[in-house]
Amino acid sequence: MVQSYLRHGPTQAFGLICSISSNSLYDGKLAYVPALEDVLVWDMKKGHMLAMWHETGHRAEVTCIQRSPQQNVFAVGYADGSVRLWDSTLGSVRATFNGHRKAVTALAFDTQGVKLASGSQDTDLIVWDLVADVDHWHLFFALLDQPSTSTGSSNGFLLSTSKDTLLKLWDLSTQHCVQTIVAHRSEVWSMDLSPQQNLIFTGSGEGDLKAWKIDYDAVAAGLKTTESGEIGKMIQAVATLPLSSRHRVSQILFHHSQPYVAVQSHDRSIEVFRMRTEDEVRKKQARRRKRAQEKEEKSKSKKKDIIDEAGGDELGANEVGLIDLFTPIWLFEQVGKSDRSTLLQMPLGIKQGSMSILLALASNALEVYNIPPPPKSKDQVPEASRIYSLDIPGHRTDVRTLCLSSDDQILASASNGTLKLWNVKTTACIRTIDCGYAICSTFLPGDRHLAVGTKSGDILVYDVASSTLIDTVKAHSSTVWSMHLRPDGKVLASGSADKEVKFWELEHEATPEDEGHLKKSLVLVHTRTLKMSDDVLSLRYSPNGKLVAVSLLDSTVKIFYQDTLKFFLSLYGHKLPVLAMDISDDSKLIVTCSADKNVKIWGLDFGDCHRSIFAHEDSVTQVLFEKKSHYFWTVGKDRVLKYWDGDKFENIQKLEGHHNEIWALAVSHYGNFVVTGSHDKSIRIWEKLDEPLFLEEERERELEHLYENDLAETLNQPDDTIGQGENADSRHSAEVATVSKQTMDTLMAGERIIEALDLADNERAALRDFEDQKARLGTLEAAGLQPPPRHPILAALDLEPDSYVLRVVERISRAALYDALLVLPFGKVLSLMPYLDMWAKKGWNIALVSYITFFLLKTHHHQIVANRIMRTTLIQMRIHLRNTLRHEKDTVGYNLAALQYLRRKSEVERTAHFFEKEDFDETKVREKISEGKKRKRVSIKA
Repeated sequence: MVQSYLRHGPTQAFGLICSISSNSLYDGKLAYVPALEDVLVWDMKKGHMLAMWHETGHRAEVTCIQRSPQQNVFAVGYADGSVRLWDSTLGSVRATFNGHRKAVTALAFDTQGVKLASGSQDTDLIVWDLVADVDHWHLFFALLDQPSTSTGSSNGFLLSTSKDTLLKLWDLSTQHCVQTIVAHRSEVWSMDLSPQQNLIFTGSGEGDLKAWKIDYDAVAAGLKTTESGEIGKMIQAVATLPLSSRHRVSQILFHHSQPYVAVQSHDRSIEVFRMRTEDEVRKKQARRRKRAQEKEEKSKSKKKDIIDEAGGDELGANEVGLIDLFTPIWLFEQVGKSDRSTLLQMPLGIKQGSMSILLALASNALEVYNIPPPPKSKDQVPEASRIYSLDIPGHRTDVRTLCLSSDDQILASASNGTLKLWNVKTTACIRTIDCGYAICSTFLPGDRHLAVGTKSGDILVYDVASSTLIDTVKAHSSTVWSMHLRPDGKVLASGSADKEVKFWELEHEATPEDEGHLKKSLVLVHTRTLKMSDDVLSLRYSPNGKLVAVSLLDSTVKIFYQDTLKFFLSLYGHKLPVLAMDISDDSKLIVTCSADKNVKIWGLDFGDCHRSIFAHEDSVTQVLFEKKSHYFWTVGKDRVLKYWDGDKFENIQKLEGHHNEIWALAVSHYGNFVVTGSHDKSIRIWEKLDEPLFLEEERERELEHLYENDLAETLNQPDDTIGQGENADSRHSAEVATVSKQTMDTLMAGERIIEALDLADNERAALRDFEDQKARLGTLEAAGLQPPPRHPILAALDLEPDSYVLRVVERISRAALYDALLVLPFGKVLSLMPYLDMWAKKGWNIALVSYITFFLLKTHHHQIVANRIMRTTLIQMRIHLRNTLRHEKDTVGYNLAALQYLRRKSEVERTAHFFEKEDFDETKVREKISEGKKRKRVSIKA
């Protein structure tokens, strides 16, 4: 009988506040931040997470977030090149667009929110039509290294910048680049357009901030030559603004309503500029001239110099430069490291003119600062105050150790500086305690105390109930790499890099508490020391309490009797140090994992190696047996969690989800779940499901997954034919091309259409054969002839063949329909044409029928024209489709006329109702209107 296992699946991911892979958004109350593959919505005032935008099965990181002008719509770009439209009220995906082959780096909506532009690392710019829900509008091949920012304007133009130092202006109506500017000497990392859409700011890798002006007269005139024979420039350079930092400009952001602009540099500094009006600049110049005149009167000896200075001011007074308009008002040095993850969003603050800035830090924290309005005098320096800070629900650094309480209710996680206690069921952070650089941890008997081994060699003992440090034991002179509790719970063993294994007895003190001082309730008493020849990396007691295993830096594992500490066995075979190990509950097997990427299973009776398994693609960091079984778990630096059978030496399941190396692992005492902690600062729970798992099916599924990925990558490669020579890169010579990216969803959609066509064609062929046979027979014989049985699917759905094909096509999303139709071979296109004719004749979903018909005719034009069999079908389709479209046009026109009539009728009724009042006097109303008096405010008191 084939052995079956139970499948494990991801259920919870917590401990992450924000990640550094993308920008963030802030509206003054809610923060929309990336969290690896999810988007989290935080209420910054309350510090609560309101929503998590997660799509099951999708593991690509979030790389860009943009908010639509339409309410509650967000566009999110991912590292796999996909773009998803999220509805913030429902927390669900509206549409998915697949067109890019690499990570999406920039997103921008137009002013109405009906078009979306996306830029990617694959050097492509794509404009998506969101109204028609079509995933292919046009592809702009800009020949860029990496588009960094793109933004759209209201008049159908698109701006893009990239690492190739260029600033480009695209005309969406002609789908071509109308101007290319060498903006900087180095890569352009950031760009933003002013709310009035008249100024463009660009930032480079050398710390330059340049301003550009849009000439709307030249834009309206188009590409025309001037009298000198030059083409009019639509974008003109204005000035270069000086910055306090010379590091890379990573972000620029204009305030949506106030005259402020914020510039963030790569050295953690943020500089805020205020845009002054021309009147303010002229007043300042007048004050400067006045001071110069006063100075001239006081010092007659320097009269000539002062006159020159005053004259220069008079010349500059007539012309106001851009540098004069922008004045720096605030410079902020960030505490935490941040790059593109920090986004500056400046909604209106509490006071008029104040701003709020959201900082999404790389240390897994969010901060909101309030910037007061600029002071009236130079002596006053505006100081920003931190009004909100969100850092409790996650660690500042990578999670290094995990341990579970004996009842699996509390999870302890520790990192460099913090120890956190979590409720496993609700994943809520219960306690946050300061600690050193934690390396290992374990709950002590009774789950009331927790011991943590640190990098400095100390063992810290915490009281869980009061969340206080009750004892600090100077255990070792170097890092404590491992701790393990003896099965009877009386002795704690610790192994360190100082080549010693120390044994500590747990003693409880029943002394009462003194006033103001908490007496220690648990004491670690050092009893024995085991000297080793090399650094101790891991140690484990056997569950029967007879042996203790110690792994050393020399890649060997030494096993001793725990009572006498006499040497018993030596396990050698690993090529690199053994980082972790574990012993099964029956004390028969010991499994070791090493930095050489191998896992070895040994017998504890004679120390023989049962099997050596190449387990991971990188160092294996942790290994643990599942309770009361020979199944064990391994994690490694290759970001994968694996489940193994220690008797059959088979890999049961491979679980992916983390985005960085996994350092910590904890297995439930009841075998219900497993917890992992990673360098990406997230903690994930993988629960055991009721779904059975068979090894043969799992291997087949993995092979299918590899085949599907290879197939999709092959289909998405450029179509370069052999012998093209210089034209081999023909795709790169075109400025505009169609969007086409095959995914498994589109391939499966194409297969569903092919299966539906085969089923419908067979059903129609059987009906035709029955009708022909019935026509050949006599009347009596034909009456007794039974019709062929209907296909079970058609009979269950009670549909005709043409209705069934339409049902299948309608169930495919419009975003995937384009690529699904490209998958169809030409023979199936010919089979689909008669069904399109039937649908057009019956008037079924005429918009979808027209879309498919025009797309297939455009794609397969040459083959269809050369096929004589299609002539009859196309003539009939033209007649039926034209008649149906004319009918639809008449219906729309009739409905539009009816709506206009109802609107006019409503206006007439409202006007008549207003004029038909009893005390209405036309002359009095006209006099009142002519006065133009404002409404008086009336204060009503209760």
